[in-house]
Amino acid sequence: MTSIGGAPSSGMVDWNLAVATATRLVRPGPEVSRDEARAVVAELRRHAKASEKHVRGFTRMGTEDTHDTPVLVVDRPGWVRANVAGFREILKPLLDKMEERRGSTPGGAVLGAVGGKVTGVELGMLLSFLASRVLGQYETFAPAARDLPAGANGGGRLLLVAPNIVHVERELDVRPHDFRLWVCLHEETHRTQFSAVPWLRDHLEGEIQSFLAETDVDPMTVLERIREAAQSLAGGRPEAEEDDGGRSFVELVQTPAQREILGRLTAVMSLLEGHADFVMDGVGPDVVPTVAEIREKFQQRRAKGASRLDMALRKLLGLDAKLKQYRDGERFVRAVVDQVGMDGFNRVWTSPNTLPTKAEIAKPADWIARVHSRPES
Repeated sequence: MTSIGGAPSSGMVDWNLAVATATRLVRPGPEVSRDEARAVVAELRRHAKASEKHVRGFTRMGTEDTHDTPVLVVDRPGWVRANVAGFREILKPLLDKMEERRGSTPGGAVLGAVGGKVTGVELGMLLSFLASRVLGQYETFAPAARDLPAGANGGGRLLLVAPNIVHVERELDVRPHDFRLWVCLHEETHRTQFSAVPWLRDHLEGEIQSFLAETDVDPMTVLERIREAAQSLAGGRPEAEEDDGGRSFVELVQTPAQREILGRLTAVMSLLEGHADFVMDGVGPDVVPTVAEIREKFQQRRAKGASRLDMALRKLLGLDAKLKQYRDGERFVRAVVDQVGMDGFNRVWTSPNTLPTKAEIAKPADWIARVHSRPES
């Protein structure tokens, strides 16, 4: 079987078919000439480089030698390939476990071959939906490949999805130069978080692996959840958010132990996303003249969403929860910085013990009392 990212496909998911399906179904990007496309790519690379200094200066995190992660300006199929490679990396322990269980089931090999292709198609459908919506992404668990380099020593890579950035800047009718820099400031903050805090990647990976280890490894259960999401995308279950009680894909496969882990993950992700939004707006007025207009229009776009089908799929995939993380996390960061300053806030990066809990994200004063009541370790 052919490979993606330099490794063979898993039998539980036909990853190559997922990429092929997503690439075939993804919407074309906005109309641009070849010269315009080259200019966009060049400008995004310049902005990504400039953002390093802006973010480091504002956050007081990192040094000149912390950024060994590449910046890749990609199209929608490029985003799909990168994310499939990342999914395969992080899901490998779970899929190996499922593969072992399937091997002991009568007829498991035949069911697996069929199920892997079905899952590949349906995963590709989901990725084609997401590929037209993501503006940028710091890939934390990115394996290096010939066409998708990653940072040394386990570092990730920063993706900027050029057609999506152009699409949104046109939709919002904002200055392209300002919007592109604004997006780069957000994504550069994520790169700074992981490059300046060496333990963060391993901690996050450990939590994700603990979550997956608690997953019911019955292949049919997992495949059915992916199928439900894909059917929503295809229009087969437009009332998905009502049929399943409003639960997301993640919530549908939770155990009690997973709920605890998910609470910790939610807190960390709220911190990371909220910090990026805070930095983006904090740096913005000095380097992005129209930041207030961009922020207002972008927030309206986030809140409005799109069609009913789009809203149903966002709910099932947990994307509504991600939007809440932006809001809650930004409020937490702003409240802490207002009370104890940037250096006081940066104690959050000391160790996993100084990360906020989910309850503390909602009550920043509790985090301040807990962390600032003891000497810095």
